[in-house]
Amino acid sequence: MKIYTKTGDKGTTALFGGTRVPKHHIRIDSYGTVDELNSYIGLLRDQDIDNHYKQVLITIQNKLFTIGAILATDPEKAILKSGKQRLNIPKISEDDIALLEHEMDTMDKDLPQMTHFVLPGGHQTVSFCHIARCVCRRAERLATALYDLEPFQEETLKYLNRLSDYLFVLARKLTYDLQAEEVKWIPEKES
Repeated sequence: MKIYTKTGDKGTTALFGGTRVPKHHIRIDSYGTVDELNSYIGLLRDQDIDNHYKQVLITIQNKLFTIGAILATDPEKAILKSGKQRLNIPKISEDDIALLEHEMDTMDKDLPQMTHFVLPGGHQTVSFCHIARCVCRRAERLATALYDLEPFQEETLKYLNRLSDYLFVLARKLTYDLQAEEVKWIPEKES
């Protein structure tokens, strides 16, 4: 299998199912941003963090590939006229979402109560986590815009929403584990 196919040289690319769209199409932007998020999560996973978090991040990366496949599929080509699924694309389940919620609840038990917004940073690993969170929010915004145009499995949106929350809580937990300073955002008073 060659990496370069030359089929995209004129600014189009193929979706699952064969439909060609411009490379700037919102569908491409959506799954491209999910791919970017997956890369940042890989960077986060490469840090010196607890093995449990690494295993959860691998699970998340696999789910992001599923989301990428969902977003890369032309909805008109995914279902046959008989109503059966044409392409064998996995789905995001409520259990996938529940895993993120369970992980957040578990981490949150060890953390001091949050009384203010926190400034991203304090440690390089924490910063990588915050970058992943921001990219996740962008992926969610793009996916919701795509969903408004061409709906797909709703759990996909829920997962992206919960994942950004998970990454925020993980950033706080890593701050705690790494004994980094969590800087509160306290708005300046006008003079």
